[in-house]
Amino acid sequence: MSQFLREYLTVFWFAVLALLLAGLLLGISALVRPNKPTAQKLLAYESGVDPIGDGWSQSQVRYYFFALLFVIFDVEAVFIFPWATQLERYGTFGLVEMGIFVFVLLLGLVYAWRKGALRWV
Repeated sequence: MSQFLREYLTVFWFAVLALLLAGLLLGISALVRPNKPTAQKLLAYESGVDPIGDGWSQSQVRYYFFALLFVIFDVEAVFIFPWATQLERYGTFGLVEMGIFVFVLLLGLVYAWRKGALRWV
């Protein structure tokens, strides 16, 4: 077996050990913990206020969509910082590539704007 595969085998055994240890600790905690459910303990906690109603409420999907758009554009904006620190190294090719990247981002933003996904109502 090559040295390369031996290194991966070491990583594999550590991963197996970590999974076994995590499973063992979770199993022991499930056996040891006290389990005395009462009706009062099973109520939903709402910052010290007694819950009213059944606890189910319909939420608007657009809030999740808005949050997802924020995360997408925020994560993609993170890719610009390493490029900006190494601008001289990448030269004209890097500038053109980043221009294409920003253009694709702007296309996505215009698409979301035209679809009305950025309206917070």
